[in-house]
Amino acid sequence: MISTYQRLKRRRDAGEIDGFTLIELLIVIVVLGILAAVVIFALGGITGKSAVAACQADGATVSTAMAAWTAQNAGSTVTQSALTTVVNGNAYIQSWPSNSPHYSFAINSGVLDIGIGTAAATTPYTGPTSCSTVQ
Repeated sequence: MISTYQRLKRRRDAGEIDGFTLIELLIVIVVLGILAAVVIFALGGITGKSAVAACQADGATVSTAMAAWTAQNAGSTVTQSALTTVVNGNAYIQSWPSNSPHYSFAINSGVLDIGIGTAAATTPYTGPTSCSTVQ
């Protein structure tokens, strides 16, 4: 066995045998596994942060559309269908924002409400801070 090892070592040192040993391959696989674990752990909170950012952007968009609609239709109560209805080729909002596992928006009696998670949209949206509990 030792003579076989020495013979293979001589052939490898002479350049007759190319390739990697099983140990070298296993070490590379282990190192890649550790790096993958570190990356997955580091990116774990990104999904929650993106849901908060999306909620803030959607809330600002709907609030702006509501303000524009109210400015052009004084004395009327704004509704979700009024914002998404196409008039003269335009609508205040092309589609109603929806991210159901994280948050939802609704207009109740002319007030923009937000629901966090699967809860119904019953809490008044007061700005970006309303999205702080989105997960």
